Amino acid sequence: MTSQAPGSPPHSIVVLAGGVGGAKYLLGVRRWAQQHGAEVTAIVNTGDDATMHGLRVCPDLDSVMYTLAGTHDPERGWGQVGESWVVGEELAEYGAGSTWFSLGDKDIATHLVRTQMLDAGYPLSDVTAALCTRWPIGVRLLPMSDQRVETHAIAEVPAQDGPPVQRALHFQEWWVRYRAQLPTEGFVQVGLEHARPGPGVLEAIGEADLVLVAPSNPVVSIGTILGLQAIRDAVRATDAPVVGTAPLIGGSPLRGMADTCLRIVGVEPTALAVGAHYGARSGDGVLDGWLVAPGDGGSIEGVEVAEAPLLMSDPDATAAMVDAAVRLAGLADG
Repeated sequence: MTSQAPGSPPHSIVVLAGGVGGAKYLLGVRRWAQQHGAEVTAIVNTGDDATMHGLRVCPDLDSVMYTLAGTHDPERGWGQVGESWVVGEELAEYGAGSTWFSLGDKDIATHLVRTQMLDAGYPLSDVTAALCTRWPIGVRLLPMSDQRVETHAIAEVPAQDGPPVQRALHFQEWWVRYRAQLPTEGFVQVGLEHARPGPGVLEAIGEADLVLVAPSNPVVSIGTILGLQAIRDAVRATDAPVVGTAPLIGGSPLRGMADTCLRIVGVEPTALAVGAHYGARSGDGVLDGWLVAPGDGGSIEGVEVAEAPLLMSDPDATAAMVDAAVRLAGLADG
């Protein structure tokens, strides 16, 4: 599966990631990399990005940054720990606050800095690098693209008078406001056809010793990243092995609503079906190896499947998952 000599651990790892699950997975990748002297580059989904109260919010980039910095709120699963909500409360008093999307005061500071820099002409990749200088996160964080891409759900939305109306909802509204409970036809990534990979993205993939696909949502996180044709082509062309980790255990998502999204696009919510959805590099897909939970194993044409515990209970347990992926890639050091 690898062009490297067996027993030679990777020195450069690229991870395709999105969402809270991707952020938690990167804790384990970083732990493994620190133990083995490897460098990690995370290519992160920007399709969930949205503008709220005039501020540019990048949920996946921020989840990764906060999680690796140790400042994320593990109870809510998003934002920073120790938040206050003064600005949101004042907005509500003015009748301008959203009833379904809340930004904490610390979080608003991040979005203010980002928005000011974007308005000044800095690309998102430079803004992300500047934000990361506040914390030593130990991972190079790259947005998948500097161009604006937003995922929308085509869904039937309740109307005040009359029957539901089909329209496009930003993914954040579909998930946070409606809890993914609306009849939904599919998803579209607005702007994806005009977007280009962010600076350093293609080079990182081309120079990697190992590419990992995080157990993130395969439809709206990893699917959006790979929806950039140049990134998909780079993953298919790299000399490095490409190993993914299933986002489902026994048909249930590790976090979030991957099962709901999969059903909407016609993919059975099982670990093997997701691996087949990604497909083998020997065909027209992107995987060489696929890691699934014990009991979820089976065969996928052209893809080597292995079982390992996949509960990301802490960074050490997650690092053990990463080690299993390294071994599946044939890059273990013994």
